[in-house]
Amino acid sequence: MSTTVAPSDKPGLAELSLSSFIQMMEKNFPNEVIRVSRPVEPAKFEVSAILKHLENRGKFPLLVFENPTDVEGRNASMPLLSNIYASRERCAVAMGLKPEQAGMELSLEYARRLENPITPIRISRAEAPIKEVVERGEQCDLSKYPIVRHHEMDPAPYIDMTPVMRHPDEGFYNVAFLRNMYKGPRKLGIHMSPRHNWQLNRIYESRKQPTPVVVVVSHHPAFYLGALNVEAFGKDDYSIIGGIAGRALRVVESETWGDKFMVPADADMVVEGEIYPGEKEVEAPFGEFTGYYGPQRLRPVIHVTAISHRRQAHFQHIFVGHRDNWFLGGIPKEGSLYNVIKGVVPTLKAVHFAPSGSCRFNCYISIDKKVPGESKQAALAAFGTIDFIKNIVVVDADIDPFNEQEVMFAVATRTQARESVDIIKNVKGNTLDPSQTDYIMTDKLLIDATVPIGRPFAARIRVPAQALQKYVLDDYIDARKLEALPTFLDSRRSV
Repeated sequence: MSTTVAPSDKPGLAELSLSSFIQMMEKNFPNEVIRVSRPVEPAKFEVSAILKHLENRGKFPLLVFENPTDVEGRNASMPLLSNIYASRERCAVAMGLKPEQAGMELSLEYARRLENPITPIRISRAEAPIKEVVERGEQCDLSKYPIVRHHEMDPAPYIDMTPVMRHPDEGFYNVAFLRNMYKGPRKLGIHMSPRHNWQLNRIYESRKQPTPVVVVVSHHPAFYLGALNVEAFGKDDYSIIGGIAGRALRVVESETWGDKFMVPADADMVVEGEIYPGEKEVEAPFGEFTGYYGPQRLRPVIHVTAISHRRQAHFQHIFVGHRDNWFLGGIPKEGSLYNVIKGVVPTLKAVHFAPSGSCRFNCYISIDKKVPGESKQAALAAFGTIDFIKNIVVVDADIDPFNEQEVMFAVATRTQARESVDIIKNVKGNTLDPSQTDYIMTDKLLIDATVPIGRPFAARIRVPAQALQKYVLDDYIDARKLEALPTFLDSRRSV
């Protein structure tokens, strides 16, 4: 059953623009948005400090810094937007759902939309908001933007948004979150793990050609939620993003390559550039999603050729290594992996990537197990699809995979290590995992926390459903007192 709401209740998708999303949030969820009018210096850790203070208090608002400085400490040319994705509820609203659908329903809706891509629509330059301000060549100056320096050992500010690349022959676009180190007014250092954009860059390098790349700095959050799908190499991400957003992505020709490379027409800001074959410079360390620093290495360089943005643009960043970063990466993986596992285990109920593993390493899978072996089959499909995953716990349908306390309850009461735990050695992992002793090889842990089939097993305790319906809490305790009570549920739930 679809979990989408009626079109009239979809303010997040009224227009696929960042400004429309902010306006909708301020109108419908005013307590979720905070505007900071005091000047801040993003390149000197001021923004990161504010975000960390809020995190320490358990607060995760969407922040609009109205008066940030640029890389050189001057007044920046646009406000800075932060922390959009630090709430699953905001991610749900960005996809046109209701806040209360931020758990399992969000994952299932993502999975449904993933199977319905929408071909992008080409529009003219005159129609494209991204062409309102265009800088080319020596006009380009990244130093005038509020680029954030995030963590103590970061050597420079970073644009940690999505570089886009295009296959030179097949024409499909790949969008990925990759870090881009500020190296000068017209130069960025880029880190690519051995995945899709890395593969595309290798194709151009093998032909001794520069790799065209477009960094989408700011756009509607549905764009970025769609960008983090885990579809196979060769699928067009522009079409997938349209499916996730619920409307076709509008695209327009680039400044550098014309109609040979199309860019998102409704973005707030894009940076065009080229990676020259064979050229590498020192990049990092950089505080990564793992909560640790990625090591310093020689990495390719982007030479900026053009910058385009709206007149009233926002500059966006992700608070990497924190909830803003984790939920944004986890939600698309839940939906993507759901479709894969459902094909081999039809009784699949839900998939969750828990913040305890940076929404990458720990994966909880719920199935309505019918025959022995289904737990392992589901886990092996997950391991084979997403190399980030290190630890999988498979639970029964009566366990909520979005509630980590329930998952650990299943591990504590339904497993015996000698029967329920498997370790798969020497598997491709993620290069940023600090526990790996090899560059990319890792071990994987599988815990089958489902009730065994074929022998009696103790039943869970339950308050009778009839009693819950008959005795309503509001009849016993004043609603205002209930509202004032601290909520401990959030400390247990991993959403």
